[in-house]
Amino acid sequence: MQELVNTINGVIWSNALIYLCLGAGLFFSVLTRFVQIRHFKEMVRLLLSGKSSEQGISSFQALSVSLSGRVGTGNIAGVAAAIGFGGPGAVFWMWIVAFFGAATAYIESTNAQIFKEETDGQYRGGPAYYIEKAMGQKWYAWIFALATIVACGMLLPMVQSNGIGSAIESAFGGGGTISTFLGDISYAKVITATAIVMLLGFIIFGGVKRIAHFTQVVVPFMALAYIIIAMVIIFLHIDQLPGIVMLIVGDAFTPMAGVGAAIGWGVKRGVYSNEAGQGTGPHAAAAAEVDHPAQQGLVQAFSVYIDTLFVCSATAFMILITGAYNVHGVGDAFIVQNLAADVAANSPVYTQMAVDSIFSGIGKPFIAVALFFFAFTTILAYYFIAENNVYYIRRTLKVPALNFLLKVIIMTATFYGTVKAADIAWGMGDIGVGMMAWLNIIGIIIIFFMSKPAIKALKDYEQQRKAGVDKITFDPEKLGIKNADLWMKKKNSAPVSDSASTVSSDLVEEKA
Repeated sequence: MQELVNTINGVIWSNALIYLCLGAGLFFSVLTRFVQIRHFKEMVRLLLSGKSSEQGISSFQALSVSLSGRVGTGNIAGVAAAIGFGGPGAVFWMWIVAFFGAATAYIESTNAQIFKEETDGQYRGGPAYYIEKAMGQKWYAWIFALATIVACGMLLPMVQSNGIGSAIESAFGGGGTISTFLGDISYAKVITATAIVMLLGFIIFGGVKRIAHFTQVVVPFMALAYIIIAMVIIFLHIDQLPGIVMLIVGDAFTPMAGVGAAIGWGVKRGVYSNEAGQGTGPHAAAAAEVDHPAQQGLVQAFSVYIDTLFVCSATAFMILITGAYNVHGVGDAFIVQNLAADVAANSPVYTQMAVDSIFSGIGKPFIAVALFFFAFTTILAYYFIAENNVYYIRRTLKVPALNFLLKVIIMTATFYGTVKAADIAWGMGDIGVGMMAWLNIIGIIIIFFMSKPAIKALKDYEQQRKAGVDKITFDPEKLGIKNADLWMKKKNSAPVSDSASTVSSDLVEEKA
């Protein structure tokens, strides 16, 4: 099974996908005139000024749901794996993916806002919706929807729950084993898996609002606590920090694990962690209640910074400063070996050992608890994403039981992932990420060349802000954007201010 998974990953995660992820980020950065830099202050302002409605959640709640998908096992175990197999230089390429990926996140999330729908009193949207409406290819949208249901409903939850199980077993011990049809499993993992599934069921049966309320409390708290611990460790070794940064940058261009390994692992774990271009973030973006699609696009771009430049960097600095890592070479050889050979890189153990080396006896339990919240909220986000695509499928295939079936599947996958080995779980997760990234990035590039909706929205928003209109509005018809039906409905049900109308009209004349 492991060999088959590795073979599939070798095809999906070829150099072509790595170049596509980096190239798309650079492409959209140039087209938006580096929106991730120009509108940084606006991102923060929007984050703090959002509102919710009966149909939609606030910008902050959408960011929290999105961050709950981005900030997960990838930020703890994923960074460790990038260093363990790609060397310290892989961290540099994670930074590059995050910087350029912020522009990609703006494009995909703005598209999701423009082409969202209202279903059963809730806003729904994502790549399947904008592929159908902006690209006009329903068959392609169906492929994405099905791939996402498989990835987020089955494959990716296994990675997150596996991280929880591994961290708890490492921190508190296995407590003996029990023989099952899945093999010999430690009591700790069985108990952990059961607890996770029970809590998961309670929340996902409560709907998107319960998910949003849970994540908006848990995500900021867990991220802040983790960053504080990391900052304490970094501060205690502040004299080493310049050398660590130089090690990361230097190894990016003369990599100890080889150029392909450093870039490949950096991009793979970067995309897995910040999800820019993967197509997961747009689902939360579509659920937000905003006055203009570009607003949520900017908020989602900011989430990439939080994920990679803050949380992932914190993990990398802790691991490298304390020396709690190995770098794997060819076969069983090690390029760098600071730890025992049997310490798995595809696990949270590097990070646990890094924290434990400073806070003896506390590090492993703390990371286990932190990882539980990181990974559990990510599983919630995956359910939310998969559910959105089930709703998309149900627009044509009206089978009410699909939602219930999804709940059963994700709970089963979560239990299975908790008790199984890390390599198989991460391999399955990489397949899921790769499938979605291929389909989504190709989709948003084609949509750009066809109609440029996200770019038009950005220019319209910038002009309205510059003109100082009393209320920001969005009129897709005047911008030449078709099939934005929900926004047209909102426009027709409320008067448009003269100033906003004039700005939009000027933009159309300018583009003409």
